[in-house]
Amino acid sequence: MRIDIMTLFPEMCEAVFTQSIVGRALQTGKLSVSAVNIRDYSADKHNRVDDTPYGGGMGMLMQAQPIYDCYRALADASETKPHVIYLSPQGKVLTQQRAKELAGYDHLVLLCGHYEGVDERVLEEIVDEELSIGDYVLTGGELPALVLTDCIARMVDGVLPNEEAYSQESHYASLLEHPQYTKPYEWNGRTVPDVLVSGHHANIEKWKRQESLRRTFLRRPELLENAQLDKSDRKFLESLQKPAEDLD
Repeated sequence: MRIDIMTLFPEMCEAVFTQSIVGRALQTGKLSVSAVNIRDYSADKHNRVDDTPYGGGMGMLMQAQPIYDCYRALADASETKPHVIYLSPQGKVLTQQRAKELAGYDHLVLLCGHYEGVDERVLEEIVDEELSIGDYVLTGGELPALVLTDCIARMVDGVLPNEEAYSQESHYASLLEHPQYTKPYEWNGRTVPDVLVSGHHANIEKWKRQESLRRTFLRRPELLENAQLDKSDRKFLESLQKPAEDLD
């Protein structure tokens, strides 16, 4: 899979995606990620890529032509048409499900806005979708692009040891992950749940499932609407609701 980040600050991106799991995936060739400087496509002798907005307003807007020329260079060098994502607080909020779907693309191009935004015309021309990492505003799109890259990359085949490495994590199946523990067995007067050291694999898996359901019910109950639940799951969730109902 190939991911290209169109940005005014490539060094900021490179400092992150060359590290940890994504960095190892780059070294092994499982993934290709690059940060492309939009300024390299400016026709201005000072490499300016912004100007004042028509109609007035605060700040500067990124111009359409440098962004478009940067995109064209990436698209012309690609075997397939890239799927272009603009990182924007106006976009749909990123979910694990959408990241899973995006991991199936051959080539993604992520556009990072800056200043007061981007000329709408180039967004209409090249962008396939807008994504946000939350309902708040950041200085630029670089941090959201790196979040999206990390989220997608770990689900690309071969980046993690196997599917189980991410399929049991929070949000993958609309459930939060169960609590986890490591050595020592006792710390600050707190011990590891006995079932986890019992060696009884069926009971351990049942505990993990029920704790995942419990945590989702208590912290993010709206996620349960999209979770795949069997009869025993629903029975367990009903048992969690009874104490609250008894107080009414």
